[in-house]
Amino acid sequence: MIRARLWLRCAAYHDPVTPCVVRPAVIGWKAKERTVDLTIERAFNGEELLLRMKGWVTVNPKTVVEVVKRHGFLKVLDEEDLMVELENEGEYDALEADLKEALGDQFDLERL
Repeated sequence: MIRARLWLRCAAYHDPVTPCVVRPAVIGWKAKERTVDLTIERAFNGEELLLRMKGWVTVNPKTVVEVVKRHGFLKVLDEEDLMVELENEGEYDALEADLKEALGDQFDLERL
């Protein structure tokens, strides 16, 4: 198993950034006829976290998700850090080549 951190270019400053979970999402309910005092905390999965970066990075996160899914998986490691998990060296090399074709120089893949 190979893990890599995916860095994208910040739309404002053009330096490498990667999303991370600072605090899980808190979801609650509003009821029309009563008060519901129930909330749940749920962290984003890797794909959800990356898709939330739309507008904040120079590339379309949906394109990144589509490319990564052909080779591996997006995961949130330790409920905080976005990672790409790949089965082997060949998938890592293929992912890097496909990302370069799709994103040009707007990404970095850092093997961990």
